[in-house]
Amino acid sequence: MKKLPLHSRDETVDTLFQGRLAIIQNKRGYRFSLDAVLLALFVKIRDGERIIDLGTGNGVIPLILASLYSSVSVVGIEVQEAMVQRALRSVAWNELRRSVEIIQGDVCSIGELFSPRSFDIVVCNPPYRGFTSGRMNPDPERRVARHEVKGSLRDFLRAAFYLLRHRGRIALIYPARRALDLLQVMREEGVEPKRLRWVYSFKETEAALLLAEGAKGARSELLVLPPLVVYERAGTYTAEVKAMLGG
Repeated sequence: MKKLPLHSRDETVDTLFQGRLAIIQNKRGYRFSLDAVLLALFVKIRDGERIIDLGTGNGVIPLILASLYSSVSVVGIEVQEAMVQRALRSVAWNELRRSVEIIQGDVCSIGELFSPRSFDIVVCNPPYRGFTSGRMNPDPERRVARHEVKGSLRDFLRAAFYLLRHRGRIALIYPARRALDLLQVMREEGVEPKRLRWVYSFKETEAALLLAEGAKGARSELLVLPPLVVYERAGTYTAEVKAMLGG
């Protein structure tokens, strides 16, 4: 296994897939969670497709997709410069510069960055707390990632519609309690929900998250997949999640 990449005292290097993939992260700022892995592995990918991750953070989703699918090209767009720089370093260390591009930019100004209908797939883990809902996180990286201060759910879906080719797909992960908001805004922005999968922390608990896939310009027909349970018991992943984390 390769040595871990150089990083500062304020950063950590976290690995996935039994150490095959390394991601540089801020110790105290926004850090990716299992949500990103679940979303990356929920997306259905075909050979040669062009993918974009809106709000890529430290670039974990583009890194996962490029490491699993050698024929695709992936763009990650992120508004925060420090996170862009960390993502670029991770891309270089993982030797994925030929298939992953990281760009600093604002989802709300997507037309200044890309031509319309230029991607096959959009991936998105959008902010889920309204600008005025609840206590604002004092850390700027976490605040932008979790609160709609730099773009709302509608802004992200509007950008996806602009970027997607006809019948192109978008995959998202969102809190289960806001599922109706997600599905309603998807339809209002021209993206028809096509696949859903509820995510549970434990099989006895209520759903925590929703994985959703929609298609631009598709007809109404919805597939609900079997539920995904994360933990068998406290501290122990289910066999399915273990397999995901093993790559």
